[in-house]
Amino acid sequence: MIKKNYNSYKIINNNNPYSGPSFLLSNRLLRFIWNIFKNSVFRFSPRTFHKFRVAILKLFGAKIGKCCRISNTTEIWAPWNLVLNDYVHIAEEVKVYNMATIRVGSYSVISQGAFLCTGSHNYNYKNFPLYAEPITLKKNIWICAEAFIHPGVKIEDGIVIGARSVVTKTLKKKWSVYSGNPVKCLTIRKSKK
Repeated sequence: MIKKNYNSYKIINNNNPYSGPSFLLSNRLLRFIWNIFKNSVFRFSPRTFHKFRVAILKLFGAKIGKCCRISNTTEIWAPWNLVLNDYVHIAEEVKVYNMATIRVGSYSVISQGAFLCTGSHNYNYKNFPLYAEPITLKKNIWICAEAFIHPGVKIEDGIVIGARSVVTKTLKKKWSVYSGNPVKCLTIRKSKK
């Protein structure tokens, strides 16, 4: 028996993904409607229409603060599982695979091609059931190009994740620079005005 409670993310517990869906019908229908908007109005909106895209995401349940910029090529799996504080910038081709909630603190940047992944499969079971764990990024974070953030990761204030790095566990050393696969702390950020 799987011990985690996945119902809050509409995942069907103890299902066999080889023979049936992993998500409740309500979730699948909402994602179907979202994908129509995402692949038309959202995707083909002009590059500078950030407020327009934010309005569409809010229409689908996203909680977004002021002055956020989201690229039209950003792939967001479920807007209702997205929480952005003020002044967050999500660049081109970022993948926000948010089966569980992704929270991003103020003044944070997620650069081109980064992948924030809240879902995976439990390999300890023969049918590899799906599970989801939230990702929390605190304030003043920079996720550099093509970095990968695993399910359940929390990243503290001021941390920079180097390009193409892989973050598999929570990072607690505030105002530090991490890089590598898996990431290691390289240095402390120096404040310059």
